[in-house]
Amino acid sequence: MSALERLNTLSTDEARAELTRCCGASRWAEAMTKARPFRDAEHLFSEASQQWSRTGPEDWREAFTHHPRIGDVASLRAKFAATANWSSQEQGGVSSAGEEVLQGLADGNKAYEERFGFIFLVCATGKSAQEMLGLLRARLGNAPDEELRIAAGEQAKITRIRLEKLLAS
Repeated sequence: MSALERLNTLSTDEARAELTRCCGASRWAEAMTKARPFRDAEHLFSEASQQWSRTGPEDWREAFTHHPRIGDVASLRAKFAATANWSSQEQGGVSSAGEEVLQGLADGNKAYEERFGFIFLVCATGKSAQEMLGLLRARLGNAPDEELRIAAGEQAKITRIRLEKLLAS
């Protein structure tokens, strides 16, 4: 049985749990669970995008709470056990970062959260720690509404990557 067939035949609660690993917005996960069965991967991705476009700031903020801070290895292991493997792969660029960059990420994350009220979210796949630090610093200057929309766009990218990983598992 393919991963997509498995997703289509899981119980409602099991499917919701799997989809929540991809995006922590409960309204999105519920809508995706109800949208089953998916004909193929493109149908799944299209539906995910459509459902995300129907969400709003409260949903986005909820989804953000399902991510560890960039570079926060302790949180990866503890709070985010269900997605720790995916998150650590996505944040692979941090593992080889120097102390100065790691401290910059820690300080930048703190400033970002104080300014915007949610964690810095970036689709980290393929990015070095230095690149992420540069993005974090650049985005600190954004207006709050603009930054919330940017972070929601990053969440959509992460969701797509995680759906791909779900289908590959």
